[in-house]
Amino acid sequence: MSASVRPRHRSAAVGALVVAGLCSALLVKPSHAEEPADQGALAAPRVHDIQGDTRTSPYAGQQVTDVPGVVTGVRTYGSRGFWIQDPTPDDDPATSEGIFVFTSSTPRVAVGDDVRVSGLVGEYYPGGEDTGGQSVTQISRPTVTVVSSGNELPAPVTLDAEDLPERYAPAGDPAEGGDIEGLTLRPNRYALDLFESLEGMTVAVEDTAVVGPSTPYYELWVTLDPHANPTANGGTRYASYTDQNAGRLKVESLVPVAQQPFPRANVGDVLAGTTVGPLDYDEFGGYLLAAREMGTVESGGLTPESTRPQRRDELAIATYNVENLNPGNEQAKFDRLAAGVVTHLASPDILAIEEVQDDSGPTDDGTVGADETLGRFVDAIVAAGGPRYEWRGIDPVDGEDGGQPGGNIRTVFLFNPERVSFVDRAGGDSTTGTEVVRHRGRAELTASPGRVDPGNWAWEDSRKPLAAEFSFRGETVFVVANHFTSKGGDHPLHGRYQPPVRSSEAQRIAQARVVNSFVQDIRSAQRQARVVVLGDINDFEFSPTTRALTEDGALRGALDSLPRDERYTYVFQGNSQVLDQTLVSPSIRRFEYDIVHINAEFADQASDHDPQVLRFRP
Repeated sequence: MSASVRPRHRSAAVGALVVAGLCSALLVKPSHAEEPADQGALAAPRVHDIQGDTRTSPYAGQQVTDVPGVVTGVRTYGSRGFWIQDPTPDDDPATSEGIFVFTSSTPRVAVGDDVRVSGLVGEYYPGGEDTGGQSVTQISRPTVTVVSSGNELPAPVTLDAEDLPERYAPAGDPAEGGDIEGLTLRPNRYALDLFESLEGMTVAVEDTAVVGPSTPYYELWVTLDPHANPTANGGTRYASYTDQNAGRLKVESLVPVAQQPFPRANVGDVLAGTTVGPLDYDEFGGYLLAAREMGTVESGGLTPESTRPQRRDELAIATYNVENLNPGNEQAKFDRLAAGVVTHLASPDILAIEEVQDDSGPTDDGTVGADETLGRFVDAIVAAGGPRYEWRGIDPVDGEDGGQPGGNIRTVFLFNPERVSFVDRAGGDSTTGTEVVRHRGRAELTASPGRVDPGNWAWEDSRKPLAAEFSFRGETVFVVANHFTSKGGDHPLHGRYQPPVRSSEAQRIAQARVVNSFVQDIRSAQRQARVVVLGDINDFEFSPTTRALTEDGALRGALDSLPRDERYTYVFQGNSQVLDQTLVSPSIRRFEYDIVHINAEFADQASDHDPQVLRFRP
C-alpha cells in the first residue's frame, strides 16, 4: 500500500453485483500473455509479488496457484471478472495489493468472498498494444476456490489533493521511444505512478468536483484537485503539454443501470459523499474508479450561456461544429442546434459550420450533396425565430475528406442575406482551388466560395478549407472556414509513452502553413484586408499548429482576448480545452470575442463542441 495515501474508511460487505450492458469499454478482454510450453506453476505468491514495482508483472506468462485475496468488486459486463485484494499488505508503496481476475464469463463469486486463485498471469492492453496505452496486470484462465464468504473488506485508500503528486508522469527512455513500463514506480513523485501502484486496489473519493459530464457510456470525470487550472464554470483547463491536470479520474459504476441509474452530471457539479471501488484502467481515459458504491450528484447550477446580439454596425461571424449533422438525425437535434444559433449565438450574420454530412449520412452510397441536410437546418433556425439563412459550400469528392465513413463531412457558410451579401464568383469546385488576385488595388478571390489549395498533400483524408468574400455595409471581409485533421493516432496523455507522441500534429502543422500562406497572399494584394480564419482547428492555442497559423504576424488569435479561465471549447477526459479557434488579420484591430458554453460541459449536448462568435466593425 502506498505510503503517500492513507486508508481512512471501511466499506460494508455487499453481495454479488450483476451488471448488463454498462460503460464505454464493452470489450471481451482476452489474455495477451501466452503460457510457456513447459512452465511449472508457482505456488502461492502474494498479489504484491505478482504486481511488482513496475508497470508489468515479473510473473507475466507464468502460472500461479492459490493466490489469496478477498473479492472487492465483480464485473459481469464487457471484460468479465472480479478483483481481489490481499488484506495483508507488504511495506512497499510501489506494489499494489489488488489484481483483476479475468473469467470471460459471469463470475461465480461475491464481494466479501475469501478466495484462492490459480491461473495465468499476463498483461492486457485495453484497445490494443499499438494504441500506446498502459497495460492491466491480470490473472486469466482461473480456477477459483471460495474459502469463506461475508468477510470484512480491506479499507479503501482515499484519494485527495493532499496525497496527489504535482508531477504527472516520469519521462521515458528516448532510446525506447519514451516507454515507461520498465521504470520503478515512484508513487510519491508522479501521479501516474501513484495510480499504477494502486491498480486493482479499493480506492475512494469524497465530495469530488465533476470536471467531465456524464456520457451515454455511463461515465463521468472528477478531479482530486479542483484548484488546478480552474475554469469559470468549475472545470479544469488543459493549459499546456506539461500541465495535464494530474487529479483527473474517471468514475464508472459496477451497479446495473436497471437497479441504480447512472447519475447525470454537468461540469461544476459535485459527486457528493463517498464513491468507492477498485481502481481500473481502460483506453477511454486511463485510470478509473469502478464504483461498487456511488456517491450522489449535487448540482452546481450550470446553465447554458448566451452572447449578446450584434449591434447594427457590427458584423458577427460565428463557427459551430454540428457533429455529423445529417437528415437521419432526429428532429430534436436540428431543433437544439437551431436554438443554439438563434437563442445563444444571437443569430450571427455569418456562420461557418463543420461536420455537415451528405444527404444520405453515414450510408456509403456515393451521395455527396448536402442540400437536404442544410435545408432542414435552415428551416429549424427559422422555426426557432431566426433569419432564413442562405448557404454556400462545395461538395467533396466521395470518400476523400475523412470523418465518419460514408458521411462526406464538409464546412459550409450560412449567411443572413438581410445583413450581408455573399460575393459569388464561379469556378471553384472540389478539386479546383481559389486564388488571390489584385484588382483595382484590392484583394479578390478568383472563386467564391472556393477551396484553399485542395490538391496539397496536407489535406489528404481531411477537410479542405472553404474561403469566401462577404460584403457588409460596403466593406469586404474574407472568411476562411476550417476543419483540420483529427488527433487520431496520437498517444494518450495517460499512456506508457512519456511524453506522448503527437503523430497527427505534423499534418495539422502543414495545413496551418497552407492557410497562413493563403492569408499572406490576401495581405500581399491588400495590406489592410480584413480576414477571419475560424473553425475546428483540432488543436490547442499553445500548439505548434497555432504557431504555424499565426507565423509572421499573418493572424492573431482572438482567444487571447478572453480571461484564461474561459478559454475552452471542448471537454475531453475531464480536461476543458481549446479545439475550435477564431483568428483575425492585423487590420481587425478591435473586436469582441465570445466562446458560448452551451454543450461541452453538459450531459445533455446538441454537439460535443461549444460555438464561438466574433463581432467587429469593418
